[in-house]
Amino acid sequence: MPEIVSTSADQHAALLELWEQSVRATHHFLTEEQILQIRQQIIEFGYFDQVQLFHVEHQQQILGFIGIAGHKLEMLFISPAAFRQGIGSQLLQHALELGVTEVDVNEQNPNAVTFYLKHGFKVVSRSETDSVGNPYPILHLRLKK
Repeated sequence: MPEIVSTSADQHAALLELWEQSVRATHHFLTEEQILQIRQQIIEFGYFDQVQLFHVEHQQQILGFIGIAGHKLEMLFISPAAFRQGIGSQLLQHALELGVTEVDVNEQNPNAVTFYLKHGFKVVSRSETDSVGNPYPILHLRLKK
């Protein structure tokens, strides 16, 4: 299995590309305009600079990445070409080893919800909107004790 490594700032552009590919493959509830708006927010607000980033790389290609802030997993995105190959589980395991116990997930992304529940998380609350007020319910999950 490919190794997990820390991500450097010069790799942020590659992460952004992977993020967009992953979102287009999984977040079917978002419009084109919303995807581009979120992409711009990632750049403008320096989201990648606000988290600890780690990625899995194979033959100079990033297959997936995570972003961690404290005990919360803020990002986990996988290249569509690497879906269902264990990369997400590998990255999540790394996050758990670093003390992650919480994650928020779009309720309208059932594969992600199933993924986290399968890995020992449980839903502890629900918000009707996302963090910027869009009508996309968010499930707040915590690792079962």
